[in-house]
Amino acid sequence: MIKVGDTIPAVTLYEYSEVEGEGCSIGPNPVDVAKASAGKTIALFALPGAFTPTCSAKHVPGYVEGAEAFKNAGVDEIWCLSVNDAFVMGAWARDQKTNGKVRMLADGSADFAKATGLTLDLASRGMGLRSNRYSMLVKDGKVTALNVEAPGKFEVSDAGTLLGQAKG
Repeated sequence: MIKVGDTIPAVTLYEYSEVEGEGCSIGPNPVDVAKASAGKTIALFALPGAFTPTCSAKHVPGYVEGAEAFKNAGVDEIWCLSVNDAFVMGAWARDQKTNGKVRMLADGSADFAKATGLTLDLASRGMGLRSNRYSMLVKDGKVTALNVEAPGKFEVSDAGTLLGQAKG
């Protein structure tokens, strides 16, 4: 499992873009994790799946509401990762009103989750391989804080825990 001091995996995630811009088209666009995190401080949180009740009611709203406080603590970007496709993550972003506050990144093949060792096997529930629920603070591609939740708990991946670490 990834730990504090490790470099985050150099994989490609996907982000749904609502508008066409320089170098990106409407729809799913690749995000090279190594390039996107270089020289930045990232508050990254991962959730098993989009539109899950607790994640939609507590986790994502907490990061959206805390976006300004994260910026004031020196965080450049907030990333939400989930094992879903970019279209689902885009729909979840619209539903949660994350635009400009939280980047909703799709780990559709669970490449990031597998590379970090933070997988959750929900095949017996018909959902396949997912990501554990966790948060991490990443500075210039290196993990400086990592909070992994035990199954059924919602204590360490919330915005308040990671914000405290970003300030500290």
